[in-house]
Amino acid sequence: MPQIVILPHPVYCPEGAVLEGQTGKSICDTLLENDIEIEHACDRVCACTTCHVIVREGFESLGEQEEKEEDMLDKAWGLEPNSRLSCQAIIAEEDLVVEIPKYTINHAAENH
Repeated sequence: MPQIVILPHPVYCPEGAVLEGQTGKSICDTLLENDIEIEHACDRVCACTTCHVIVREGFESLGEQEEKEEDMLDKAWGLEPNSRLSCQAIIAEEDLVVEIPKYTINHAAENH
């Protein structure tokens, strides 16, 4: 099983974390199942950017981005070349290092 290192984030994961990933599962679902309550205002259907993450290592192992994800990412705060919507980034066999950006453009946190 791939290992997912979550870099420290002051709100969602202050200490950082090392998680066991499951091939075929999204990064977002993996975070939520491990009590890292990343925002996901659209309920993980690629209709917002609140689950935006930056994949610092292992980016190339993730599946291709679909056009809808690319269009949504254009609206994300702090967009980088290795940005993904965590609800659309499906874990493969390779280890990942993931950073949750400091901000999102969610004007009303849903408190999922």
